[in-house]
Amino acid sequence: MTSDDRSHPQPPETDRVLHLLWRHELGTQKGARGPRKKRSLDEIIAAAIETANHEDLEQFSMRKVADRLGMSVMSLYTYVPGRSELIALMVDEVIGRTGLPQLQGSLRDRLRTISQLLWDEYHRYPWLLAAQSHRPWIGPNISARYEWELEALEDAGLDDISMDHAVALIESHTAASASNGILASKLIASSGISDVEWWNNNAPVLEEVMPAGRFPISSRVGSAVGNHYQSITSHEAVYRFGLEIILDGLEAHVSSKDPKSAE
Repeated sequence: MTSDDRSHPQPPETDRVLHLLWRHELGTQKGARGPRKKRSLDEIIAAAIETANHEDLEQFSMRKVADRLGMSVMSLYTYVPGRSELIALMVDEVIGRTGLPQLQGSLRDRLRTISQLLWDEYHRYPWLLAAQSHRPWIGPNISARYEWELEALEDAGLDDISMDHAVALIESHTAASASNGILASKLIASSGISDVEWWNNNAPVLEEVMPAGRFPISSRVGSAVGNHYQSITSHEAVYRFGLEIILDGLEAHVSSKDPKSAE
């Protein structure tokens, strides 16, 4: 490094995934060279989404995407730097596929609409639950989604930090609940037996180790849940119960600041 380099440091390199996420706004990066590519990046992303839709994200790989497209893995790397960057592009794409309905009604109604949209989206694309990053991907569709979510809280009387926290609370509850239900469904599918069948098969052992009166409260509650749902639990019912409790808390918090703002 010369003295001139030290006095005029180079600007930090920007994140390449940002350029890929905003490719339609930014266009081709300067300095891009090489023969004309046979496929578009949009085609690569679509094929990657189809690949992820048929398996868990843990098994998702660049090679499987390349095989689906009938191209070599090395060729795929000329479009996107790696697996994590491709997943970022996939997440932004599927979020953009979900239309954003107009948020109407009370604060509670608006937040319930947001949560329901996320719940449905996770069940259409279960791999989204595993596509997490410690640093949020700031793509056009992800940004539009966040803006839409914040609109639900714009006139609620919360400060900006609380608005962000409220959105994060709704998102995290919905994601955790959807994950629990999806994992339970996978377990039932892989085991080949339902919850009721499992309980019936193991009832003799459970009756021996858990005689009547040993765990009276859990026995009563567990029986009530089992009889009601014909299952160990209903993950969707737990999700909706938890959502209403969260909304109760948010409404109470907002009303304590401005009684008219939760209407």
